[in-house]
Amino acid sequence: MLIDFFLKLKSHKLPVSIKEYLTLLEGMSKGVISNSIDEFYYLSRTTLVKDEQNFDKFDRAFSEFWNGVETIPGIEAQIPLEWLLKQAELTLSEEEKKMIEALGGWDKLMETLKKRLEEQKGRHQGGSKWIGTAGTSPFGAYGFNPEGIRIGQAGSRNRSAVKVWDQREYQNLDDSVELGTRNIKIALRRLRKFARDGAPDEFDLENTINSTAKKAYLDIHMRPERRNTVKVLLLMDIGGSMDDHIKLAQELFSAAKTEFKHLEFFYFHNCLYDFVWKDNRRRHSERTKTWDLLHKYGHDYKIVFIGDATMSPYEILQPGGSIEYFNEEPGAVWMKRVTDVYSKAIWLNPEPEEIWGYRQSVQIMKELMNNRMYPTTIDGLERAMKVLAK
Repeated sequence: MLIDFFLKLKSHKLPVSIKEYLTLLEGMSKGVISNSIDEFYYLSRTTLVKDEQNFDKFDRAFSEFWNGVETIPGIEAQIPLEWLLKQAELTLSEEEKKMIEALGGWDKLMETLKKRLEEQKGRHQGGSKWIGTAGTSPFGAYGFNPEGIRIGQAGSRNRSAVKVWDQREYQNLDDSVELGTRNIKIALRRLRKFARDGAPDEFDLENTINSTAKKAYLDIHMRPERRNTVKVLLLMDIGGSMDDHIKLAQELFSAAKTEFKHLEFFYFHNCLYDFVWKDNRRRHSERTKTWDLLHKYGHDYKIVFIGDATMSPYEILQPGGSIEYFNEEPGAVWMKRVTDVYSKAIWLNPEPEEIWGYRQSVQIMKELMNNRMYPTTIDGLERAMKVLAK
């Protein structure tokens, strides 16, 4: 079975060797890990993947091969306790969901959470008050409340949380992913402006022939390479609800790196705040201030946001609205600063355009972008590129 796993990695174009595979087998034979599929994941990634940029490819291959498998065949099973604690997920009817009300706004929600943390002494499951799992309380995980704070849940379910109180890991987008549709590449090519600049290192056949004919001896001419001079600053939403659109985001990222030689990119989560980052694995330690972006990249840059704009409106409009830290200024302030500095700025939204009207946060973000939000369809991309090319 592990041979098949090795072949699966190769099929995803991961540069794994026989030597690395034998190292994995040696580690397993010496009992480095138990039966846990999670432990096998970390051991196999450590032994087989030598470059961080291949982590995303590895994760996709691992997920495809081990989907539904809970233990490694041949090793005695032992189900971790935390798996059992998630079994009581509450299922409510639409009518029951409508009967559950929020606590009354942002300030009240945060004040009540603080009080509950002070009062609660232990773990709680079910119910409508304490912080726990499978309940209707606004605080906890694996339950339902239309305006709650998610604490300790593996991922988003109802996408209505206004805070997420746990450490989250995001993956860098893989820029080697090829677009599935050639028309999307063609749409991006509408944003082109060619010029010859740089060192004269390209052979100029026409001028060489003309000059040689006039001078009666070989006179070689060189010229600068013809390049696309359009400059693009790509700002990409990562994690959370954007996980549903990871393939499309990777395709757009890959295409952009192919089409635009002057491309800079950064990540953000849900809404732009006072910092962005280049590497999702180091986003807590290696950050770039948004002010630095506004000063470093000239007004001639085209700004392209990629994100579903699906979040709590608090994340855009309120100080402290970020789900991961306390932001002193609302995200809306930073969005306005970007659109004030860069006249050519658009937002690409992977969500279907027909549902935008039903999501308050999308409408707010669209207004902040001066209505320059476009779907990631062929028509949407073409319209977006026309606006940037004007």
